[in-house]
Amino acid sequence: MTLDPVTGDRGESLRMIRDSAAGIAPRTGDFRRIRALRFTEPGFDPAVFREMCQMGWLGLMIPEDAGGSGLGVSEFCALAEELGASLVPEPLIGAAMAARLLPADHLDAVLSGDRIVLPAWQEAPHSLDVAAGGTTLANGRVTGKKLFVGMAAGADAFLVTTQDGLALVERSAPGAHLDLTQTQDGGNVGTLVLNDAPAERVAGDAVAALETAIMATSAYLLGVMDRVFGITMEYLRTREQFGKKIGSFQALQHRSADLKIQIALTRATVEAAALTQDTASDAAVRMAAVSRAKARASDAASLVTRGCIQLHGGIGYTDAADPGLFLRKMMVLAPSLGSAALHRARFRSLAPDGDED
Repeated sequence: MTLDPVTGDRGESLRMIRDSAAGIAPRTGDFRRIRALRFTEPGFDPAVFREMCQMGWLGLMIPEDAGGSGLGVSEFCALAEELGASLVPEPLIGAAMAARLLPADHLDAVLSGDRIVLPAWQEAPHSLDVAAGGTTLANGRVTGKKLFVGMAAGADAFLVTTQDGLALVERSAPGAHLDLTQTQDGGNVGTLVLNDAPAERVAGDAVAALETAIMATSAYLLGVMDRVFGITMEYLRTREQFGKKIGSFQALQHRSADLKIQIALTRATVEAAALTQDTASDAAVRMAAVSRAKARASDAASLVTRGCIQLHGGIGYTDAADPGLFLRKMMVLAPSLGSAALHRARFRSLAPDGDED
């Protein structure tokens, strides 16, 4: 039986996931934890990450017979949106994608949160081809270079894509070197250099996992823009100038309406694309939907976060003001796993003639 995305069993699953997220990432919470973790290593709280794992979030899409929940991309994206609304820094999206690909004998430690394995996908800024580039796997050894490994400072091991398949490489392995770079939001990305590093070959569909990671990143961005817009609307309702609430000024109302439309369009696109991942059999259709969602989310998140800072006036540009946290997160995630321009180009190459974003 086909289920409507917001009713029936699927709708109940989505509601339960959003409710469970509120225990760790409440939409009404403050950002003291987020501020305290900025520009530290590993950039997130391992204890909070373990708590997320104990709640079953890491195994949300892993089959039940393998210890997971057996849910779909729509459910995982609902969770990612809630994480985005609270600016959660823990690398749940990347770790969940790696967990989907790992063999059974690695899952217990990973699903419990005792061990963090993160994917290393990219070798070039403008490519999502997991088999492209020069990283090779031969005779149990990996040689190559991977870029933009999100929150790599907290990883115990990396799941590396190569020309010859997937490889699991320990961070401490001889021949493995990790360089860390701080990101605008206070997190970090790693450059992983592998020189004949020992590795374990892993079977799995890296392409499908990457597509899901892109979808979840789009949903996270949706959460970012939705929350900062809510914070801004509350500010407009309470801030007074010239004896009036500034939210009563027509110019600000019009600007707010424009931003709300961007959020609504993004939500419709992301939710439709997530459902497509769960229901469509054609890989090209699924990939086109992913690119449409990421292009929309990246562009809209930029418009909304910047617009919300402007609506706050001068205080919005200070580090003490919360909207700046959302802007910085957007600046990191909008280009992550493909910019809006990259995904528009990919959509054009995949979508049926006449199908436009």
